[in-house]
Amino acid sequence: MEEMQKLVELLNNYAYHYYVLDKPIISDAEYDKLYDQLQDLEKKLGIVLPNSPTNRVGDTVLSNFTKVTHKMRLYSLDKCQSTEGLNKWIQDALEEEPNVDFTLEYKFDGLTIVCTYNNGLLVSCATRGNGIVGEDVTLQVKTIKSVPLSIPFKGELIVQGEGMITLSNLKKFNQRYPQDALKNARNAVSGAIRNLDPRETAKRNLDWYCYNILYAEGKSFLTQVEMFEFLKQNGFLISPYKLFKTPQSIIQEIKNVDDNKNNLDILIDGMVVKINQIKIRDEFGYTSKFPKWAMAYKFEAQELTTILKDVIWQVGRTGKVTPIALIEPVNLSGATIYRATLNNYMDILRKNISIGSRVFVRRSNEVIPEIMGLAQELEGSIKIDPPQNCPSCGTKLVHIGALDFCPNTQNCPEQIIDRITHFASRDAMNIEGFRDSTSNLLYEKGLVKSPADLYKLTYDDLLTLPLFKQKKAQNLLSAIQKSKEVELSNFIYALSILNVGIKTAKDLSKYYKTLDDLIKAKEEDLAKIRDIGEVVAHSIVEYFSNEQNIKMIDELLNLGIKITNNSGHGSNSGIFEDKTFVLTGTLEDFTRQEATSLIEKNGGQTSSSVSKKTSYVLAGKEAGSKLIKAQNLGIEIIDETQFKKMLKL
Repeated sequence: MEEMQKLVELLNNYAYHYYVLDKPIISDAEYDKLYDQLQDLEKKLGIVLPNSPTNRVGDTVLSNFTKVTHKMRLYSLDKCQSTEGLNKWIQDALEEEPNVDFTLEYKFDGLTIVCTYNNGLLVSCATRGNGIVGEDVTLQVKTIKSVPLSIPFKGELIVQGEGMITLSNLKKFNQRYPQDALKNARNAVSGAIRNLDPRETAKRNLDWYCYNILYAEGKSFLTQVEMFEFLKQNGFLISPYKLFKTPQSIIQEIKNVDDNKNNLDILIDGMVVKINQIKIRDEFGYTSKFPKWAMAYKFEAQELTTILKDVIWQVGRTGKVTPIALIEPVNLSGATIYRATLNNYMDILRKNISIGSRVFVRRSNEVIPEIMGLAQELEGSIKIDPPQNCPSCGTKLVHIGALDFCPNTQNCPEQIIDRITHFASRDAMNIEGFRDSTSNLLYEKGLVKSPADLYKLTYDDLLTLPLFKQKKAQNLLSAIQKSKEVELSNFIYALSILNVGIKTAKDLSKYYKTLDDLIKAKEEDLAKIRDIGEVVAHSIVEYFSNEQNIKMIDELLNLGIKITNNSGHGSNSGIFEDKTFVLTGTLEDFTRQEATSLIEKNGGQTSSSVSKKTSYVLAGKEAGSKLIKAQNLGIEIIDETQFKKMLKL
């Protein structure tokens, strides 16, 4: 369990740097390895921590764009990096459905964009975001010439694709605008779509490859190939694909593409294998994160050697101290790399590296740099010693396993700054316009030493900060004032309680009416709540047992924080509370996403497989093996009419 908690903390920190800060500190390959270790532990223990990244899909939404809730949830893709793993997945699929065949497509290295059409016209475009909520980038996407502004199909159509810049267009852009030269195609796309000025987007001459239909009003498809034909008929630039029936032919084609990928005019970081037949896809279903009917095969990362110049140590919000490698600049996959990541001191020892030595550096998926190991020990190389004191405050570190922590939680500057940033973040108090740089400035000026100090700031205080003029100062004060009205779940999450992520915070707010009720909660009562085990319960009780934490909460309340709770309470929070549904077959009155949303809004949850814990199986037309299994287990089976009756629709 301790190892699992450490992995969750590591992975969440890496994801934060990658998605929110756009400053990744770990490679994809290394992240995938840790992610796989976490998944193995979760399977072994039968436990998934509420803040585990395996519960999460994807990206964090930028605050300076209008938020858009996707009509259909966007899933990520499961992935493997070995032909053995891919072969096993294909063989397992064939064993379950011998007549299945597969499409093989490029795994693009760009930016996912969802386009919605109504009555034949493009009406909105959004980034993938976190899979549920994305960013409205309609004006930016309309500058992409390969995105049709109108199509023959007149029903509502929602399609998914990848924003790309060809390498030839990247070269042309750099020749025309040398002062704004771009080194990486993926970042060029992300920066273009997330640019608030569509004219800047247009300069980069992007493309968009469509590879999925999320919704087509009044239309159904038998296969992925049929989907692609429909997309071509409606003028979309589609993802190149081929159809295969055997694992041998798929793996051989992947090898061919891998060998020749550098000759392509676009960046790809792998290949995607999908079951072709839609009906069989429905039978395979989804995990909480991935469709079970698709697998992404990721190509081996590229690497070069360079000199390790130094290792610096950084402390984060939880007190964990992490090493960062400073390297002699090297151009890798179109970007100049100055820094690379290392996991911890044990990672440094395992890789046998030293300052001044030549090391292997890899840029996995042509995005994230990492130190892979020693290439050559050079004369004059210096051994890297583990840190004994916190690089931020000088406090003696505590060693827990392979990790180092600073125990000075109340007075360590970097920990304080990170906690203030977290407190102000979107899923916490949602102080609009608040950035990491704002936390740093406020702390350096001595204006903010704890989250409560944010509510003591004055107009004159803010004007003392660099780049803060009258309008910016007033906007921040207004955002701080607005944040005083907060949901209990957001406030709980803002407190930075160990092991309590946004989902756990929501679960707690459903069970307890008030913050005071939660503060008084006992470990044995907390552990009875679904998905909150003994470790999380202990963290919660320990947090509220700390006198300094209670003092800060009291100060926040005295400063005008008003906490509301609209998430329900106890067993009365929904008609489907504690009920688990499995959906199977083709639904006529609802899409699967719509049915799932109704179940979750009424306190229930869905599962992709039938078990003794299943409460109901919602069966549509042509329901298959799940229906048979439910009948064998004596699970109650309902149709859409009964489902609507339960919901009083």
